[in-house]
Amino acid sequence: MSGIYIHIPFCKQACHYCDFHFSTSKVLIEEMVDSICTELVLRKDFLPKKTPVRTVYFGGGTPSLLSKTHLEKILETITKWYSLDLEEVTLEANPDDLSISNLQNWKALGIDRLSIGIQTFDPEILKFYNRAHNAEESLKAIESAKSTGFEKLSVDLIYGFPSSNHDVWKKDLEIALSQNPGHISSYCLTLEPKTALGNWHKKGKYQAASEDFAAEQFEILMQSMEDSGYIQYEISNFGKLGQFALHNTNYWLGVPYLGIGPSAHSFDGKSRGSNIAHNAQYINKLKTGESIYAKEILSDEDAANDYILTSLRTIWGTDINYLKNSSCYDLAFLKLDTIKMLMQEKLILEETNKIILTKKGRLLADSIAESLFLP
Repeated sequence: MSGIYIHIPFCKQACHYCDFHFSTSKVLIEEMVDSICTELVLRKDFLPKKTPVRTVYFGGGTPSLLSKTHLEKILETITKWYSLDLEEVTLEANPDDLSISNLQNWKALGIDRLSIGIQTFDPEILKFYNRAHNAEESLKAIESAKSTGFEKLSVDLIYGFPSSNHDVWKKDLEIALSQNPGHISSYCLTLEPKTALGNWHKKGKYQAASEDFAAEQFEILMQSMEDSGYIQYEISNFGKLGQFALHNTNYWLGVPYLGIGPSAHSFDGKSRGSNIAHNAQYINKLKTGESIYAKEILSDEDAANDYILTSLRTIWGTDINYLKNSSCYDLAFLKLDTIKMLMQEKLILEETNKIILTKKGRLLADSIAESLFLP
């Protein structure tokens, strides 16, 4: 199996925390769609042979800004040039784009999963983040998506906004859970250098929440999700049975994927790489036949560490036998003392041939992964 990620690098406005590649000018949108289709054709042999594409994911940016014609053109190109066995087609969407007409168009195109960027229901924080929607639009968006027949809905929330208490975060979770979405993704507010938030912090105009405060909100998140019947199948992702994100799960478990569009990343099992993160250059280089992709061949060690980092974040954990067969590294032997220590500290479960984080361990996922890195 494999997946295709399509990066749509356009937004109505710049969110103050976001460091993804995007432009608030839509002047190049027509040329961008044409270029994405060109890249899809040029890279049709990137994925391993005899591995049908099971998932397509439109991310960004804001893919919900694309017209039906734009989306249709991209999907038709994929259908024409790739072997498909589709199980999931996801579109990231902002609440203010979820009109009934848009929803009906997306449904007609075969898009069967929506990831809705709500982030918070608090009016003041929405303004601070510079989001284009309000809380009422968020609730209306979920209602409209359900009424249009979208059974796979994911809601994005951000925790870690600095405050004297956790009341707003608890209220966000309460409202989100009252809507009963099948899936919730939640990420910590982080300071990125080339963002408004990062600049404000550098100038002393914004003070981020402490790590302890953010950790407390993460624990509140985990408990709330568990109490409401959601499974934490990845550190930042919670789903009901049958609602796990297939595309993202494949990322975490080391399945090959093709990234299309400026700044998109790809992985074919042996190498990884990324596209140029510049809209005009991406378009022009495809027109002139120049390379848009920087490739890195992975050593066995790099491939093993990548797998450890991502798989450890999941409910399935790091499969020691898989790692041994794919890279010849016997983690149980090479990291025996580390594994014993992690078990003693109750950071990982006592499983045979698998390393799976405990609830306590999920708070330290990245540092635990680093302790298991090779050599």
